[in-house]
Amino acid sequence: MKILISSHFFHPSVGGIETVTRLLAREFVRAGHEVKVVTQTRECDEEVFPFEVIRAPRPLALISLVRWCDVFFQNNISLQTAWPLLLVRRPWIVAHHTWIAGVDGRSRWRDRLKHFVLRFAKNISISTAVASHLRVESIIVGDPYDENFTSDESVARNRELVCVGRLVSDKGVDLLIEALHQLQQSGLRPRLTIDGGGPELEPLRRQTQEAGLEGQIVFAGKVSHAELRRLLHAHKIMVVPSRWNEPFGMVALEGIACGCVVAGSDGGGLPAAIGACGLTFPKDDAAALARVLARLLTDDALVSTLQKNADEHLARHRPEAVAREYLRVLEAAR
Repeated sequence: MKILISSHFFHPSVGGIETVTRLLAREFVRAGHEVKVVTQTRECDEEVFPFEVIRAPRPLALISLVRWCDVFFQNNISLQTAWPLLLVRRPWIVAHHTWIAGVDGRSRWRDRLKHFVLRFAKNISISTAVASHLRVESIIVGDPYDENFTSDESVARNRELVCVGRLVSDKGVDLLIEALHQLQQSGLRPRLTIDGGGPELEPLRRQTQEAGLEGQIVFAGKVSHAELRRLLHAHKIMVVPSRWNEPFGMVALEGIACGCVVAGSDGGGLPAAIGACGLTFPKDDAAALARVLARLLTDDALVSTLQKNADEHLARHRPEAVAREYLRVLEAAR
């Protein structure tokens, strides 16, 4: 089968959709299919892929690519590359990685158009939460994770809490610091490593100082993937305190794969990513987060049970397993 994948962003751009596109494309090739990836990310580096990457193609080239394929798979809908289907009839599959929700007049008009044209596509959602916001039926297939994230028993797991992500208000890191302040007042003083940068860095540093938590919290900055893996190996609990309804939560899978249990907010698709490998709390509730952390910090039997659930949970999200689910949809559409 000739599969054309449209991914608006792609390597060397870094993000969840870029990672999923790379993992699925490689698995499709390993399964014997011919794959081309079209992207609007113009910059490139020296990494070589087992599939062709076409960057920012001109209109005639894009039409030619759609004519070449047996199925046209958009990893997140993009009208910018969907229009050739008006001229060339091909099965159209769209995987939805986030919400279709405009915030201004122009984007609301564009998103209404997206909802309309999706009735002509076969749709996949990465979580039940995302599926519930679509106006069309979709098949639910959770995201894969990069299997470079794996537990390493040679690294001493001697720190308690880690939080990974861009430091913006939606990610709720201030709630985590407040929860640590509450735990401190009850006699629990876990150490926290915060990986990431962003506009909230200085306000979070000030909050840490005002709460008297300087000795417990380390701001590690944005680290490389290799450094992140080592960081996760050294910690027992990953905290994902998002205020925003995460569509899924690949970072939770990465933490679980590295041996962490997860404490995460209960909005959106994040609980599906955590599965039976952690505990959730009502989003935007620092007191509830403090209670969840207290349980995980003091109940070794609970943590051991959650860790034992990891293999079964991760098996459903390994790239080859997720790719098989996608290929079933692509084959059926063809």
